[in-house]
Amino acid sequence: MERKTVFSGLQPTGNVHVGNYLGALRNWVKLQDDYDCIYCIVDLHAITTEYDIAHFANDRRGAAKVLMACGVDPERSLFYYQSQVPQHTELAWILGTITGTGQLSRMTQFKDKADKAGSNLGLFAYPVLMAADILLYRADAVPVGEDQKQHLELTRDLAERFNSRFGDEFPVPDPIIPEHGARVMSLQDPTAKMSKSDPDEGSRILVLDDPDTIRAKLKRAVTDSGSEVRLDWETKPGVSNLIEMMSLFTGTAIADIEAEYGSGGYGRFKEAVAEAVIAGLAPIRSAYRNLDDAEVERLMQRGALDARTKAEGFQQKVRKRVGLAG
Repeated sequence: MERKTVFSGLQPTGNVHVGNYLGALRNWVKLQDDYDCIYCIVDLHAITTEYDIAHFANDRRGAAKVLMACGVDPERSLFYYQSQVPQHTELAWILGTITGTGQLSRMTQFKDKADKAGSNLGLFAYPVLMAADILLYRADAVPVGEDQKQHLELTRDLAERFNSRFGDEFPVPDPIIPEHGARVMSLQDPTAKMSKSDPDEGSRILVLDDPDTIRAKLKRAVTDSGSEVRLDWETKPGVSNLIEMMSLFTGTAIADIEAEYGSGGYGRFKEAVAEAVIAGLAPIRSAYRNLDDAEVERLMQRGALDARTKAEGFQQKVRKRVGLAG
C-alpha cells in the first residue's frame, strides 16, 4: 500500500516547550513509521511579527536541532528551512488570488496577534502561506493542535476551491489530532495554553531546561484549593494539568497516579512530576548537546535541495492548471 504524505512545520521563535513536545513533536516522530513525512522550520511565518534579526539564524538552527534531538530524522523525513524553497511563496500567491479577505479577517489567531503586535499583510495572509505549505507537496494529512484547526479548514476550502476552478490537483488534507496531550496548559495560569509568547518564563518548561530549573518551575506551579491530587479540570485545573503531564511523560494511567499521590499533598506530588519530566527530557537534552552545528546545516541544505526538486515537479502542474505555463 502506498504511504500517505504528512506535512507540518515549526516556527523558530525561541525554545520549544513541553506543550509543543507532548502535543505535537512526539507525535511527529511516531508518524515517521507510517507516513512519508515532510517537516520544515517555517521561518517565513516567523517574520510576520517582531523578531531579533541578529539572533534569527541561531534561532532557526536551534529549532532544527531541537526537532532532530526529539527524533525527527533527516534520513527518514524531508526536513529543511521553508525560506529556502521558493515554491512555497509562489503557490501562496496563486492561492491568495482565490482567498476571500473576509475569511482571513475572521481568523482567530490573526485577530489575537494583530491586537498584540499590530497588523501587517504578512500576518493577515499567514493562513494562505500555511495552506501553500501543506498543499505544495500534496499532503494527505496534517498533525494539528486545537488552535490550528481553523487554519486547516481554510486549507481544505482552498484545495476544494482550486480543484473546482482549475481541475483536480490537490488532495483535501485531513487533520491528525492526538487523543491526549494536544493542550498542555500554563504552569501559572492553567486556564491558558502553555505558550512561548507568555512573558512569564515560569509559565512553561522548555525541553532544554536543566533539572534544577524544571524543579523550581514546578515547585512554583499554580495549584488549587485543598491538597487532594485528583483529575478535575472544573475545580482543580492546576493539579489536573500536572497529572496529565506526568501521565504523558511516564505512561502511567491517571487513575494510578491519583491512587499513589491522592492524599500525599501537593508538595510531594510536584516533586514526583518534576522527576518524571526531567527523566523524560533527558534523552532530548543529551541528543541536542551531541549535535554539531555544521552537520545540522549540511543536513538542512541537503533537505532544501531535495525539497526544491520535489516542489518544482508539483508546481509545474499548478502553473499549467492556472495558465502560467506553455
